[in-house]
Amino acid sequence: MNFHWHSQARDGMARAGTLHTAHGAVPTPVFMPVGTAGTVKGMTADGVRSTGASIVLGNTYHLMLRPGAERIARLGGLHRFMDWHGPILTDSGGFQVMSLSALRKMDADGVTFQSHIDGSKHRLTPERSIEIQHLLGSTITMSFDECTPYPATHEQAAHSMRISMRWAGRGRAAFQQRPGYALFGIVQGGVYPDLRAESVAALTDIGFEGYAVGGLAVGEGQQAMFDTLDVTTPLLPKDKPRYLMGVGTPDDIIGAVARGIDMFDCVIPTRSGRMGRAYTSTGTLNLRNARHADDPAPLDADCDCPACQNHSRAYIHHLFKAGEMLGPILLTWHNICYYQRVMARLRAAIIAGNFDQEAAAIRAGWSQA
Repeated sequence: MNFHWHSQARDGMARAGTLHTAHGAVPTPVFMPVGTAGTVKGMTADGVRSTGASIVLGNTYHLMLRPGAERIARLGGLHRFMDWHGPILTDSGGFQVMSLSALRKMDADGVTFQSHIDGSKHRLTPERSIEIQHLLGSTITMSFDECTPYPATHEQAAHSMRISMRWAGRGRAAFQQRPGYALFGIVQGGVYPDLRAESVAALTDIGFEGYAVGGLAVGEGQQAMFDTLDVTTPLLPKDKPRYLMGVGTPDDIIGAVARGIDMFDCVIPTRSGRMGRAYTSTGTLNLRNARHADDPAPLDADCDCPACQNHSRAYIHHLFKAGEMLGPILLTWHNICYYQRVMARLRAAIIAGNFDQEAAAIRAGWSQA
């Protein structure tokens, strides 16, 4: 089967469809739990599957450092290694390289950097990033790019974007085309509409199986992110999937779906779970707060995850106060379930033609916590 996205319904700019891949079908819009180092922290693969997740994310930078892409390939690839048989998207490492600015040196050919683990030197080029993702067996490979930091001047953003576009062409040439697998290009250009348009034109000229919008959720604020999407998504091919990288909160996701985005990933639900924060249909809860110590209610009456079905807010509060690892596990599980439930509601609303009403209903519920 060739990799493709099939459109099923539209409501305004919002789109519902199905992504067909070598490792199964993915209904969109979709949220991908982040499994940076080959695991969604605190979760078994069966647990992640039970939330309704159909695709997860891994990371080139982290997996190349430990345990190594070649080792994973010898052991049968990332799918077998982490017991995930559905699609896996791997981030190319560009964001991590940007965040390690004190440990890296970039040139026109690629990036040389020191490992944050042991200080060892490594080299990432567009070709090497593609090779690593091939060794991992990634269903969806991401182009190697420089994630433009915020703030950046127009000149800085243009220089960064044009490097990424050259790297995108080199990565496309290095990618080994196989049925059901894909390479996505990444749109850059900061918050500047003309640069975003230039980037889209360069990427569509190269040609990719899907297109990501990168360089957002890096400090620019929600309105600037939405403004950038307003000028970017209408330029993207209508028959290809659109992925907004590293976003975000439920409110961010609803706003981006309304602007034509199909795919999301973010560490927020898992990281928040480890910190004691729960996302619920009535708003966010901090389970470390003393007000939950005697509360027999579930986290969310609308949720069927183990945390909500089997335990009270008081019990989960106790777990965090006692430093028990079960607390972060239960909240991570719950948060991923909540995100998947929001995505399912948005998808159903697009198909039914009442997306705006459903989005408003979800947001209205958050004021009740």
